[in-house]
Amino acid sequence: MDNGYWIITSEFEYYPLSVINYQLSIIFVQEKETINESDFTDVSHAPDAGRIVALDIGTKRIGVAVCDELQFTARPFCVLKRIGWKKLLIQIISILEDFDAKALVLGLPYKFDGTESEMSRDARRLARNFSLSLQIPIFLQDERITSIEAKNLLHEQGFNYKEILERIDSEAAAVILSDFLHHVKEIQKRKRE
Repeated sequence: MDNGYWIITSEFEYYPLSVINYQLSIIFVQEKETINESDFTDVSHAPDAGRIVALDIGTKRIGVAVCDELQFTARPFCVLKRIGWKKLLIQIISILEDFDAKALVLGLPYKFDGTESEMSRDARRLARNFSLSLQIPIFLQDERITSIEAKNLLHEQGFNYKEILERIDSEAAAVILSDFLHHVKEIQKRKRE
């Protein structure tokens, strides 16, 4: 929520005062020695309504996707540059607030044999950091072959190679979010039976 006041940081970037206030509260939360025992893959407490934002985390870029309020469809939203933690957090908070998101999903990159990689550990670290900084639930979703699926979807839609490279990260985030929504619906269906 923008109250019209903006702050200029020492790096000459402009942020709404609401983001700065939120950032200050984040710093205090992160300074706590909190051990979060959350299982980010347990979707039993996932919201059954409201928008959800998903991230496809790469070493240089982060794809962002969002679903509709009824959680039927996921769509690519944007691509962010991978920057320092605080700047990334401010960008994600802004996106979450814009969509009034009820949860955040991060892609969890496994190797094809199902073992974890350095990128898996990075995703788990970011999930923990987000869980300490945000007041919405954070989830991890297996993202094996999502980039391949995203590339194929974009190719089928007629995008050329350059356009595919520009869109692949956000499209992969949409695939991650679609998979997450499908998984949640399957869990909810089993609970009803």
